Amino acid sequence: MTIEDIRLFCLQKPKTTEEFPFDQDTLVFKVLGKIFALCPLSQWERGAASITLKCDPEYALELRSEFDSILPGFHANKKHWNTIHLATNELSPKFILELITHSYEMVVNNMSKKQRKEFGFEQ
Repeated sequence: MTIEDIRLFCLQKPKTTEEFPFDQDTLVFKVLGKIFALCPLSQWERGAASITLKCDPEYALELRSEFDSILPGFHANKKHWNTIHLATNELSPKFILELITHSYEMVVNNMSKKQRKEFGFEQ
């Protein structure tokens, strides 16, 4: 899985933007201004690809206990964020995309009902 695969997948999600709000190294994906994925590009260039994703706290703990390549979020709230090390090839591309979708949905679901309705996430 390449950074471009992840980038294209994230940008297919409704209301998603890509930015570099912290520095020129950290590619960030946001839904309506809220972060759901961070990719340190220099890590990818060194062959140590990773992505940091939001996660339900209980699911985050479950994932960390099951997979060596999933750790508490680097430079993030460790309760709500996981960093997934992709270079280990422990996780299938399909599962990684599922984790990205979970992160996206966590952010959308944390928006107010009014916001979700206003931006077309609810009827």
